[in-house]
Amino acid sequence: MSALQQELITILEHKKLTPHFQPIVSISQKKIIGYEALIRGPSNSPLHSPLNLFDIAERYGLSSQLEFVCRELSIKHFADFNLDAKLFLNVSPHVLLQPEFKTGETLRYLDQFGLNPHSVVIELTEHKPTDDYELMREAVMHYRGMGFEIALDDLGAGYSSLRLWSELLPEYVKIDQHFIQELQNDSVKLNFVRSIQGIASSLNCNVIAEGIETEAEFKTIEKLGISHGQGYYLARPAAMPLGKIDVDIFLPEDSSEKKPVWVNSTSVDAISRFIAPISADTLISDVMNLFQQHPELTILPLVDFDIASGIIFRDIFLSKLFSSRYGMELYGRKPIKTFIDQIPLSIDHNTPIESVSQQLTSTMRHEQAFIITRKGKYAGIATILSLLEKITLQQIDNAKHANPLTLLPGSVPMNEQVNQLLASKTSFGFGYFDLDNFKPFNDIYGYSAGDDIIKAVATTLKQCIPAESGRIGHIGGDDFIVIFTGEDWLERCQKVLDAFEELVPNYYTPTDVEAGGIRAENRTGEKCFFPMTSLSVGLVSPMTTIHCHSHVDIADLASESKKMAKKIEGNSYFVNHRQSPKTLETIQAANDRQGDFHEHDTVIKLHSIR
Repeated sequence: MSALQQELITILEHKKLTPHFQPIVSISQKKIIGYEALIRGPSNSPLHSPLNLFDIAERYGLSSQLEFVCRELSIKHFADFNLDAKLFLNVSPHVLLQPEFKTGETLRYLDQFGLNPHSVVIELTEHKPTDDYELMREAVMHYRGMGFEIALDDLGAGYSSLRLWSELLPEYVKIDQHFIQELQNDSVKLNFVRSIQGIASSLNCNVIAEGIETEAEFKTIEKLGISHGQGYYLARPAAMPLGKIDVDIFLPEDSSEKKPVWVNSTSVDAISRFIAPISADTLISDVMNLFQQHPELTILPLVDFDIASGIIFRDIFLSKLFSSRYGMELYGRKPIKTFIDQIPLSIDHNTPIESVSQQLTSTMRHEQAFIITRKGKYAGIATILSLLEKITLQQIDNAKHANPLTLLPGSVPMNEQVNQLLASKTSFGFGYFDLDNFKPFNDIYGYSAGDDIIKAVATTLKQCIPAESGRIGHIGGDDFIVIFTGEDWLERCQKVLDAFEELVPNYYTPTDVEAGGIRAENRTGEKCFFPMTSLSVGLVSPMTTIHCHSHVDIADLASESKKMAKKIEGNSYFVNHRQSPKTLETIQAANDRQGDFHEHDTVIKLHSIR
């Protein structure tokens, strides 16, 4: 017998193992909902590492004995801590095949140490290739029959984990840490995790992202709508488990940071309805009485310590309760939280309804309603129906002022937006985009081709300036304006010019492209050569807009900048900068040479892509 084998036998006989517990955190609730039990060998032993411990046990046929000792110690220690959370126990399905496997041993441990099976999640770990799906199904039936929930570990790392997921339908799936590491910088991993979240939502399954180690990984997981997380960033495993998660870990967005709220965009607070909540520990029989006493009540939020953990829908509740002949007798004395399939989506009350719609779509959530929060605390409920109604009314209202060709907002909402940003002292840049040589193009190629060029400008602007970077308006003809809300406003403008320059030759004949333009009549009727159409942009910097009083001031500055940009051949822009008196003094001579401005006017700084 080898020394390692003898040491393992001694460890098992004397139960010299120490369970460590790593928290599993509900990201939406900002609290610990469970702990995974992880085993460590004696600190002075080569079998201290769990990897060595289980490898040696597998080599010498001691896997079953090791697993049962781990299970017993984990249950005993967890029960001693009296934690209001679930215990996640690792189980190897192939142990079920071992001759020494003892049926009912786990239940005996729970009974001995006073734990309820409903507070235990069996985490099936698949480390070996297997085609024995029947064994896995039997394992799940075995543990579900005893009242346990099921988790599938290391999704994406196993040999057949997707098939197992579809056949076993576990309550939890854990995404392997490989897909979480540097997730924010890897589009393949990002799409994989997003797909997993979508599948999980359709199956009413909770996703747990394993191995979260950095703030960037956590924030990406949070944005994807993943419901649960586990990893060193949240908490490390410990023999004395962490009782409460530090809420500062969640790093809420700085409320002092001014973000633009677009006019004609309603926040979700407008459709919020406060419904008096009940505790998740309320007995099912009491919930039944509530529904009976209040026929108009269709939704009940479950809230404890201002945090929502579920939503009970009257029709689903009654259907589930009475689907069994003895429904009330079986469930009446159980807490209503046993009826919760998944944690509801929570939305801050200031979130625009368009963002809510996008979030529901991207996470493929199918709830009838969702929770509204204020500073992270329960504030009310909104339904999908009310969201759709409000979005429809808003779209109708927006259409009144939209340009019919591009469907972009016209001057009225854009001016209102500028005034609102000025009133809130929010920093923003402003751009006035105008087509050069558009009239001769329109005369030669026709108004339909002219419309195509205008629509091409709109498309280019939308592609180069996403919603988080600014708002685009079409104020008539070939004139567009952009309110830049991102710090990269100048780079965004340059991208528009580069993209448009590359696009324009597609709207000319090969002959005209080779010539570099067309011959057409000017405004006096003379035949002249006109280069291919380009964009001239008058820009007003955030340093300047912040000192303006209304949209009229900004429009004047942008128009002056645009006039200067039009003096430059090709795609170009001018930027207005508000300068100090000392700076004005040093560059006055340069302005005088331009001949268009005086000492009291805004200094114009020339930029061109040529």
